[in-house]
Amino acid sequence: MKHHIANSVKSIPPSGIRKFFDLVTQMDGVISLGVGEPDFVTPWHIREAGCYSLERGYTMYTSNQGLLELREEIAAYEKRRIGIGYSPEKEVLVTVGVSEAVDLAMRALLEPGDEVLVPEPSFVSYAPGATLAYGTAVPVPTYDIDQYRLRPDILSRYITPRSKILVLAYPNNPTGGVMYEEDLEALRDIIIENDLLVISDEIYSELSYYGRHVSIASLPGMKDRTIMMNGFSKAFAMTGWRIGYACGHQDIIGAMTKIHQYTIMCASIMGQKAAIEALRHGETEMRKMVDNYNYRRKLILSGLQEIGLDCFEPRGAFYCFPSIKTSGMSSEDFCEKLLWEEKVAVVPGNAFGASGDGHIRCCYAASISNIEEALERMDRFLRRHKEIRISKIV
Repeated sequence: MKHHIANSVKSIPPSGIRKFFDLVTQMDGVISLGVGEPDFVTPWHIREAGCYSLERGYTMYTSNQGLLELREEIAAYEKRRIGIGYSPEKEVLVTVGVSEAVDLAMRALLEPGDEVLVPEPSFVSYAPGATLAYGTAVPVPTYDIDQYRLRPDILSRYITPRSKILVLAYPNNPTGGVMYEEDLEALRDIIIENDLLVISDEIYSELSYYGRHVSIASLPGMKDRTIMMNGFSKAFAMTGWRIGYACGHQDIIGAMTKIHQYTIMCASIMGQKAAIEALRHGETEMRKMVDNYNYRRKLILSGLQEIGLDCFEPRGAFYCFPSIKTSGMSSEDFCEKLLWEEKVAVVPGNAFGASGDGHIRCCYAASISNIEEALERMDRFLRRHKEIRISKIV
């Protein structure tokens, strides 16, 4: 039946992250540094709010845009976080995770052939999202030497008359890179001059370890050009609740809502009730989790360097992106052999774009004991393969 499948779907590869996740579920004794999911459970008071909503009979649809009560809390939260005032009635849409928000924005904005500029390495969904919306993803490289920040001169080289959207996803998955205010200011004139819109995926914004996160939407002239996206999965350990949101100009949010109402209708009311509690009373627990991630960040970074893997120091999110070029293996070979030989799951860097090859992504949202054991196994793996390479030379 393959000939019945749409070409746009045939053209996109399966997720490189999920490939290794599926392998892990079939093996015993695997330590996973693969999937980007907190090892914390959702804090109890947030879970209790979800449970209580069921007990009170909240099992119905909500407004397509989401509960107004939640949209009001989101608007207040974003005012505190990035200093922007959004109208809860017109400029906020509750989605099924940030992934749906990205999909809605692509479909609402792109005409066939429009180009989406995607700084790479990047999360796996942006380029396929553009393809599925009949746009064209244009990878824009970022580099270790620049701390994986998007340089304005490099961005300018990839802009064409067909360019319509720039994706900014910082703190970055998979590199842990961040964009500071001066970096964003350097991009602003280019964005405005070329009449670009920005999808700003800020799901890791609370996981910033060197100062407060700055949103490009907060810069002069950028609020209406930016669809700012955020959610509850990472900072509040609410991955399975699938609650995200988009904030932006009412025309764009209105167009996204139109698609959302015909495809999803609304996000889960129980998840929305839990999200309200997270925004009202979740900051203390969230800060504890972020402090814990920061400790693990330092632990895994020093460990990777000790076993001989060069690694940029991540400034945000919960990933390290070490180079494995000294191993002589491709990212795919390295990850497959490490999984089968030492039962450690990491993600090949080329899953995040061609520029990621020669690297692997290690998620440190894992327990300290698992991180330490994974590092020991990786050290053993690297030593063994170094000996094999030497024996072949001799």
